Amino acid sequence: MNAHSSVSNETFDCRVAFSEKLIALAEADPRIVAVCNDSVGSSNLNAFRDRFPDRLINVGIAEQNMVGVAAGLANGGFIPFVCAAGPFLSGRATEQVKADVAYSNYGIVLCAMSPGMAYGELGPTHHSIEDLSWMRAIDNLDVLVPADPEQTKAAMDWAVKSGRPIYMRVGRHKVPSVTPADRDVAFTFGKIDVTGDGSDVALVATGTLVSRALEAQAILAAEGILARVLNVSTIKPIDAETIIKAAKETKGLVVAEEGVLEGGLGAAVSMTLSENHPAKAKFLGVTSFAPTGSNDFLLEHFGLTAKGIADAARKLVG
Repeated sequence: MNAHSSVSNETFDCRVAFSEKLIALAEADPRIVAVCNDSVGSSNLNAFRDRFPDRLINVGIAEQNMVGVAAGLANGGFIPFVCAAGPFLSGRATEQVKADVAYSNYGIVLCAMSPGMAYGELGPTHHSIEDLSWMRAIDNLDVLVPADPEQTKAAMDWAVKSGRPIYMRVGRHKVPSVTPADRDVAFTFGKIDVTGDGSDVALVATGTLVSRALEAQAILAAEGILARVLNVSTIKPIDAETIIKAAKETKGLVVAEEGVLEGGLGAAVSMTLSENHPAKAKFLGVTSFAPTGSNDFLLEHFGLTAKGIADAARKLVG
């Protein structure tokens, strides 16, 4: 029998979990500092600032300087968590991320706050939909997208221990917990978390789309279509083994991400399949600059919903 996970009605802001974990990490390790771009409030760093006023560096609205300052701190033995809205961290400071962080191989955690279309009505200037494509293109930079608070905290634990250059999305749009209660570890670097063993279709999702893929799994199960859900919390390096296994054991894959289709999760999956096991696939993502509306409205506009994922799965399996 194919097991699938029910999704809770309770939702959480991953920035809250991020703030709590950052304080806990800083209490245990004096090397940890936070660097931000006049985004103490939107990065949810108020409690960190109050607890460690001398370990929060606010450079103002100067993202390139922010990453450069973090590189200097890392060179001095600190572990910087760089916090800024996703579009500005990835877009304005790409050169510094490439040269000062990845090429220099510094253990810096670049925290893209409120990624995807979480800023809603603020529009395309504030939507971080290209970041996965841009950051995947930079050598020696790991790209993480935790799906819920537990994965966010566990990914932060791993990041501090790894000493690696890391780009990590920290969601603003509230999501339910998708981590099974009996799971010992919520996040394992480079590994996809699989829910169910359905042989009809694989639903490959990341971040905010994981809970929607689980809802789609339940919708399909009620119709006799057995799906497995692949929660991709590490975009780079991609877990090729699990993707290939899903391609071999199902009729195809539906890949869903809150970002552009060019260069992101879908591109990583497509390259993996084309080189190892060509398979049918449908890719769901952001296909244009978005109209004005809330995050929920925008996700629905682009078909990034449980219904949209289930519809794509039905078409794929015929």
